[in-house]
Amino acid sequence: MTRREWLETVAAALPGGATVLVHEHVLVDFIGADQIRPGRYDPEEVFRAAKPRLDEIKRLGCRRLLECTPAYLGRDPKLMARLAGATGLDIWINTGFYGAANHKYLPEFARTAAAGQLAQVWIREAREGVDGVKPRFIKIGVNNAPLNDLDRKLVRAAAIAARETGLTAASHTSGGGPAALEQIEIFRAERVSPARFVWVHAHIEKDHALHAEAARAGAWVEFDGIAPASAEWHLDCVRYMARSGLLHRTLISQDAGWYHAGEPGGGDYRGYTYIYTDFLPRLRPEWVRQTMAVNPVKAFGTA
Repeated sequence: MTRREWLETVAAALPGGATVLVHEHVLVDFIGADQIRPGRYDPEEVFRAAKPRLDEIKRLGCRRLLECTPAYLGRDPKLMARLAGATGLDIWINTGFYGAANHKYLPEFARTAAAGQLAQVWIREAREGVDGVKPRFIKIGVNNAPLNDLDRKLVRAAAIAARETGLTAASHTSGGGPAALEQIEIFRAERVSPARFVWVHAHIEKDHALHAEAARAGAWVEFDGIAPASAEWHLDCVRYMARSGLLHRTLISQDAGWYHAGEPGGGDYRGYTYIYTDFLPRLRPEWVRQTMAVNPVKAFGTA
């Protein structure tokens, strides 16, 4: 089967021929929460860099992109709304705080506020919007297991906000399976279904048994970061989940993009097409439909 024939086959199997990228970035600013400020990048320059890359995936059948840059790391709702209007892509922003990287990107008040207070900030954003744009999911980040008190507080806040808003929480989990399973237990303790929790960067974990344990607990297992250097391992992860009857709890994406604020021209801004042109053709069409169309809607909803 040629690549064109494959794309036609997959498009026919998808609802409306449309797919969802659940974990990508347009803009990121790694300066740190204590130094981030307006004016560190030119929105016009970011727009010019991002639009043709987003246009490419729209032509390849992408209808929605979840922009996973949190507050204090470069979140720009106005720019995302403008890009959505210019490209025809449905670009979702998030609420939440990113505690990974030893809490470099946490605002100072998040260190002392209670979990319930943090949750109220995110609930308010979800209900009232940010710069006129409503967040459609919660994004947090944690460090290695066992999670420290600050990380556990972020997870509890995410669970509370998920319970009150119905939004799903995606958690950057650099600590692999043990950290993911610990977060699932926190969600359960807050009376929130693990179906509202996405284990982001699950491909970091090399033990498939932990992928299976999280999926069987009801959580979403997300293998993102798909790129040429990682393709074989990502394929192994997807095939394992399929063999184990767990593809219905599996998400895939690239963690690509990244106009880097503070670097000339935005630094190395990777496009978003690799998953379409090289990775998905190596999967069965029914697997593509499950992971790229059905599961994203089940995990995050439609509106």
